[in-house]
Amino acid sequence: MNMQSNKIEKEAKMDQESTGLITVDGVEYKFSDMTDAAKAQLSNIQFVDHQVRQLQNEWAISDTARLGYQAALKGELLKSAKK
Repeated sequence: MNMQSNKIEKEAKMDQESTGLITVDGVEYKFSDMTDAAKAQLSNIQFVDHQVRQLQNEWAISDTARLGYQAALKGELLKSAKK
């Protein structure tokens, strides 16, 4: 994930909820004064960041499953070696 877009998204979400302000590169903007195009871009950033978080969660699940399969394989190989 792009660190800059992550920072924008987090700042935007926090500021927007509490004050109606969006902070981008240290500059505050009123959400209500933003053009529809700017609001759409912010929405795009938030959507993509959500997708990235979802993929990171799926990656973690897959990685955990892989470790379990590795452990099971090692166990099976040890059983075979003892015979």
